[in-house]
Amino acid sequence: MSSPSPPTVDQSAQQTMDLERDYVLQNYARYPLVLARGKGCHVYDLEGHRYLDFIAGIGVNALGHAHPRIVAVIREQAGLLIHTSNLYYNQYQGPLAKRLAEISGLQRTFFANSGTEAMEGALKMVHAHGRAIHPEKYEIISLENAFHGRTLGALSITGQAKYREDFEPLIPGVKFIPVNDMAALEAAFNERTAGIVLEMIQGEGGINPLTHEFVAKARELADRYNALLVADEIQCGVGRPGTYFAYQRSHPVILPDVMAAAKPLACGIPLGVIVANEKAAAAIKPGMHGSTFGGGALACRVALEFLDILDELLPSIQRVGGYFHVVLNELARKHGFVNEVRGFGLMLGMELAIPGKQIVLDAMAEGLLINCTHETVLRFLPPYIATEKEVDQAVKVLAKLFAKVK
Repeated sequence: MSSPSPPTVDQSAQQTMDLERDYVLQNYARYPLVLARGKGCHVYDLEGHRYLDFIAGIGVNALGHAHPRIVAVIREQAGLLIHTSNLYYNQYQGPLAKRLAEISGLQRTFFANSGTEAMEGALKMVHAHGRAIHPEKYEIISLENAFHGRTLGALSITGQAKYREDFEPLIPGVKFIPVNDMAALEAAFNERTAGIVLEMIQGEGGINPLTHEFVAKARELADRYNALLVADEIQCGVGRPGTYFAYQRSHPVILPDVMAAAKPLACGIPLGVIVANEKAAAAIKPGMHGSTFGGGALACRVALEFLDILDELLPSIQRVGGYFHVVLNELARKHGFVNEVRGFGLMLGMELAIPGKQIVLDAMAEGLLINCTHETVLRFLPPYIATEKEVDQAVKVLAKLFAKVK
């Protein structure tokens, strides 16, 4: 039996979509767009049409597409060493863990392959910490509208029933409280609480920032009840808010015990991390957790290169993100169906009083890629290399579409 032929460059968009419909699990509601290549802040379809990419792989392509320094590192490292397993050392895990410690204020890193995997490891850390104190200390506090991943553990602390209900029963002992509700936060804690998990800016939940006061109270209560405070920085961190991590926006900085991060860290090569202080890290003993692929040489070397580039981009993220926020607010004031603009840096959301799906489709037809989360919130996650010029192009498209809304 002969091997199937690989896809050719002249395969049409319709052929591509038909093949996926016939052979790929139908769990994604994809847009009818086949992307072939990217450069900078733009991507191109099979016919060569150009799109301004303001969703960036849902926050993954933070340096845009085909960044020359990232391409060079991938090419060189792929010719040297991609994977060896964690039975052995490679040259890049140690330096990357040191770099993460320096920028996070935490001490120890575990390498995984995705944000969901990082959250799973963080939950194991929380449970192990609690169990070492008392067998009944396993409760976890999470927030309504939170999104922490698709695996069973991460799903158990995701505060949106639509993601959980088809897979219940999930892990027990999870309490959901409203965002920024101080009274509910205090009432949720008790001696059985092992941890609390927070997105400092909720992503899938609609770009909802947490207040400094709420996070400070969570830190105080976690200390009082000897529970771990976990920061989910998978979407809202790693440079996106204009700081290395979203918890660093607070003044003074409120350090978590555990942080999960992923998305842009290796610029599209799968890499997730758990970064923890010594107290939390001590809960995981030899043999209690592991990963076959986590921390491979290629992913770690790319992440080191990315973090070097990110150092130089943070001021630009703050400047361009601030400009984007201003012009979105100017646009919002002209249209009564826009409720609010929220977010920080290059993680912004525009809440509408109408469903946003059609605007996303119309924007795509105009050459702008965005998405809609929580049904009515247009979400913008531009690459960190975006400038005011790209922001103006995006807002011009939105203004054109908003003018047609009845």
